[in-house]
Amino acid sequence: MITLLLLAALLWPLCVAVSTVWHAYRTPAANRDYFSLLWISASWPALLLAFSGEVQWTIEAWMLGGYWELNALSRPWLAFTALLWSLAAVHARGYFAAEQRKAQAGDQAVQRRCQRLALMWPLTLLGNVLLIIAQDIASFYLGFALMTFAAYALVVHSGSDEARLGARAYLILAVIGEGLILGGLLWAAGTVETLTLKGMREGIAAADYGALMALLLWLGFGVKAGVIGLHVWLPLAHPVAPAPASAVLSGAMIKAGLLGWINVLPLGGEGLSPGLTLLGHVMLVAGLAAAFGAALYGVWQRHPKAVLAYSSISQMGMLTAMVAMGLAAPEVWSLLLPGVVFFAAHHALAKGALFLGTSISEHMPRWPQPLLFALIALPGVSLTGALAAGMLSKWGVKSALYEMHHEHLIMLLTWAAIGTSALISVCVWRQWQQRHSGGSNAFQWGAWLAALVAALVTPMWLPLPVGSVKVPPATEWLSLSWPFPVGVMVVVMAVVICTGWLRRIAIKTPPAGDLWWLYSAFSLKGLRVIGAIARACEGVKMASVSFSLAIERTLMEQLKRSLFAEAWMRHHGSGLMMAFAVILALLLMWEGLR
Repeated sequence: MITLLLLAALLWPLCVAVSTVWHAYRTPAANRDYFSLLWISASWPALLLAFSGEVQWTIEAWMLGGYWELNALSRPWLAFTALLWSLAAVHARGYFAAEQRKAQAGDQAVQRRCQRLALMWPLTLLGNVLLIIAQDIASFYLGFALMTFAAYALVVHSGSDEARLGARAYLILAVIGEGLILGGLLWAAGTVETLTLKGMREGIAAADYGALMALLLWLGFGVKAGVIGLHVWLPLAHPVAPAPASAVLSGAMIKAGLLGWINVLPLGGEGLSPGLTLLGHVMLVAGLAAAFGAALYGVWQRHPKAVLAYSSISQMGMLTAMVAMGLAAPEVWSLLLPGVVFFAAHHALAKGALFLGTSISEHMPRWPQPLLFALIALPGVSLTGALAAGMLSKWGVKSALYEMHHEHLIMLLTWAAIGTSALISVCVWRQWQQRHSGGSNAFQWGAWLAALVAALVTPMWLPLPVGSVKVPPATEWLSLSWPFPVGVMVVVMAVVICTGWLRRIAIKTPPAGDLWWLYSAFSLKGLRVIGAIARACEGVKMASVSFSLAIERTLMEQLKRSLFAEAWMRHHGSGLMMAFAVILALLLMWEGLR
């Protein structure tokens, strides 16, 4: 039964994609349902598989030999991933209802957009599911690459200039990341001669150049996880992507980078080399820099989804710092891992609910507005650790760090939670400013409410190992919840104090994408330098060609003269030969007389 569920989890999204193509050719445009119940069901087999139990599969006929597994890590990861994909698909049916009506009315541009999204959505899901259950290198990379490149259609969907910019940034960073991942995987697998992720982890820990292999893999997966410096696609892609796409991008797909780190880095290994320990400290600094830097930059954004994108970068910075402890302080990793998985699951559903909530504020149902915006803010409040599953997830991490006496990191993570609170406050405020009444669809607000509830009660449905969820003692509730009101107060004070001052000095909002614009400027200058070098090389080439032609002309003149002498000799050859014979005879006679 479990094997049948595995086949369904992998083949059903593929069947949905094929059916989408089939209907595109067989069904008239006026009757075409791009986001049907069949399309919504693409992730349901994977969701059932996650709750079926732990199991292993070995498939010798699959590529280099497939090894897939549902274990204490992959089961909860698959559960929250498939649940978020399911809720986002339900939301999408309502979100794209207006576009579907335009497509059915004959708008060919909208038809192409809906067809592309309906096709690439299940393929992106398929890659996401495969990389979670895969334990062999080939399957894992295949799933990761399929998810990465198919998701381009989710970002570029609207076709606007901003969407093309966001999709271009996403694709450029994706190609860089895939190159780093492929290089790291091939180097590590070739060095230790293994085809499994477990063997690669053990090999990197013992290899002479293990730290460099781990660095490549950290940076490669870090593109997806939003490592500082490689994060620039997130605030450019999220504001332009449809809300359901943003939900899975930030909730599920960004976690693929985190899962990649857990799968390939020798976290918690004994006797790690100084290079790997140093890499752990670099990861720790980078994670904390992202946690604080994204919060400081994100609060100035005007678009709610741009604010949420920086919130994702900040939260992933915290997770980066936690993963870094597996290399910097390996003894803490066994205690920290369950908290990291729980933290990731709660963040996935809470951030998914927040992104879906942006479409609710744009098309508000006829509910009391205070109630509606309280519900919109609720998953963000939980994300700060102030209540429900958010409090439990933060305590799961902090209790492990307390036990191993890493109080300084706890303090930094607590201060970073103030940044999360500030970002959530700014996001809700921006949604209030940009709210629009009417037009909400039952599929939209129904899926949003389901995601909200799932985020708040994550421990009740997530298949975590026994003992993974720890309830904080009452004495710790204040230490876990105080960052939320402090963050709100900071935002309120900043709005009251700074708004008039900023208007007087006419400071513009910093653009989403931050370092992207710096990279773009340097790239343009680099292209200009390369162009100048190319023009200089072209000048050298032309001068060389001219010089060569001049030499050729000189040689040809000499050759012509030589050919003239040859003609003269050929014309007088008989006489010259007779003279030469006479001279030779005379010399012989002279020699005989002597």
